[in-house]
Amino acid sequence: MTSLFSSFDPSTSSLQLNWIMMFSTLIIMPMNFWLKKSRISMMKKKIETKLNEEFNNATNHKEMILMSTSLFFLISINNVTGIFPYNFTSTSHMAMSMSLALPMWLIFMIYGWSKFTNSMFKHLLPSGTPSMIMPMMILIETTGNIIRPISLSVRLTANMIAGHLLMTLLGNMNENKTLLLILPMQIVLTMFESSIAFIQAYVFSTLITLYSSEIP
Repeated sequence: MTSLFSSFDPSTSSLQLNWIMMFSTLIIMPMNFWLKKSRISMMKKKIETKLNEEFNNATNHKEMILMSTSLFFLISINNVTGIFPYNFTSTSHMAMSMSLALPMWLIFMIYGWSKFTNSMFKHLLPSGTPSMIMPMMILIETTGNIIRPISLSVRLTANMIAGHLLMTLLGNMNENKTLLLILPMQIVLTMFESSIAFIQAYVFSTLITLYSSEIP
């Protein structure tokens, strides 16, 4: 009898070939060498335009807008493809989520503290703070800044694990007596999990963009 979390394990133990799903973005996303644009490419263009409008309001760094848009498509496609049977959900692993959040956070910290040291110190102590609680505010802001990559990765991983566990539990209940009750629940849960896949990708990329806005 296998564990409930065995559905998140790769099926190959030697080469870990299921991690190739991380490169599925290159296969699924439409290319630009076609003569006529397809519906997928037009939908991708509309999503990019909407994301650029949202991220322009959050940060002044143009490079960060491109990076956040790329992160959105990478995470959303990996989340959605993990819903299909026999596919490996790489975003349900902490190693995948942390490898996306930690380098971005380190880039912000290294660049901000090396180039704008005084401005980074100002973010640790909000203006108008009473002198009695200044040390406590500095400690709270520092702790909140340090745990940012952990909160980003845990949020993405936990949401992917929770939805897939529910789908696994309902999928095991395949008796004829409960089939008419379980099947509509599975359909609704699959639709809900598809929306969660895009929402979590949007939340991840938006928070990364907001963190970059603290750097002048």
